[in-house]
Amino acid sequence: ANDTVRVRGFDRKTPARRPLPEHLPRERIVHPAPSACPCCGGALRKLGEDVTETLEVVPRQWKVIQHVREKFTCRACEAITQPPAPSHPIARGRAGPALLAHVLVSKYGLHLPLNRQSAAYAREGIDLDVSTLADWVGAAAATLMPLVEALRTHVFAAARIHADDTPVPVLAKGKTRTGRLWTYVRDDRPFGGHDPPAAVFFYSRDRTGDHPQQHLARFAGLMQADAYAGFNRLYAAGRKPGPITEAACWAHARRKFFELARIKKAPIAIEAVKRIDALFEIERDINGASADERRRVRDQQSRPLIAELHAWLRGERTKLSAKSETAKAIDYALKRWTALTRFLDDGRLCLSNNAAERALRGIAVGRHNWTFAGSDEGGRRAAAVYSLIETAKLNDIDPQAWLADVLARLPDHPARRIHDLLPWNWKAPASAAAAA
Repeated sequence: ANDTVRVRGFDRKTPARRPLPEHLPRERIVHPAPSACPCCGGALRKLGEDVTETLEVVPRQWKVIQHVREKFTCRACEAITQPPAPSHPIARGRAGPALLAHVLVSKYGLHLPLNRQSAAYAREGIDLDVSTLADWVGAAAATLMPLVEALRTHVFAAARIHADDTPVPVLAKGKTRTGRLWTYVRDDRPFGGHDPPAAVFFYSRDRTGDHPQQHLARFAGLMQADAYAGFNRLYAAGRKPGPITEAACWAHARRKFFELARIKKAPIAIEAVKRIDALFEIERDINGASADERRRVRDQQSRPLIAELHAWLRGERTKLSAKSETAKAIDYALKRWTALTRFLDDGRLCLSNNAAERALRGIAVGRHNWTFAGSDEGGRRAAAVYSLIETAKLNDIDPQAWLADVLARLPDHPARRIHDLLPWNWKAPASAAAAA
């Protein structure tokens, strides 16, 4: 068959046909057959059938669930009994857990602001004001805070974390000001660790170093981060409860050379990118291996490259003016050489801080849609929900299905067993598994 189609004068390749998902229900539409042979008018017998499948979507359905609690009276003592009222995800709320999860994931996972959600619901005949949706989001975030606190405990119990931050515009009187969202990521999978990955977020009104000190007050260990000066006090030797060891990011060092190589075609920058890429190539081959194996391979393959790179950078630096952009890129790497090369002696460390940058990517995308947070409280609420959604994604869990079930169970769930509801311990209910 011809694999091109003509569209307004252009040849366009048709996409490859893929089998449609087997778990979807099938609806058969049997086309009527002629009652007699169109050639001779004789009787017809069924020889077989050809089935052509088309993927279709059914618009979402809205429904009102009525909880009926019948009253009974005792004929002997005239006492009145009635089943207890069911628990709701939010106090005096009229939104079910699945609807709340849908609103949360649409806003923070799919970057759909509440005004757009309200307009979409109105087109379906459901009148939900933006203020109502905002109240639901705030109440749901408060309900989910025990899970957020459990995630924070899990992340900061790690021996190694990634850290980064990103700006967030916040609405102020007649203008917007710049707040920050901070993320700390625990992901032991690169060195074969079995503890589940998780990401937690915090909001702050500014970017002073006091905020990471407060966030990491109970953490001691390895931290992979960029060269933000606000982290420097965390690396002090006498810090309590223990020192934090800095591991710098090669992706940041490479980026400064890459920009010069791409824009100005600087020969030294091009060579630097080539040498750094050789280190990343080694890392791809040992990703997921044990910490000991990673250290062994790095000692054999990466350490000689690092020694050559260091000598080459120092040699090229002597030939450049201090005002040169290439010199500044070299100085950035040489001033942080100890932190950049710490990965050679510890197989748990990664070459870059990309885990934290990936966690912040959704916020960067969302800023183009919701443009700003409405208040500081809105920023803190966003940090809480981002923590839940990003952690679910890291564990290959559908955030909406998980949040819907958790919101339904949390009001009656024992506080001492909150870890049962974390993404890596969560079991999808039978109804959700059947629907999937």
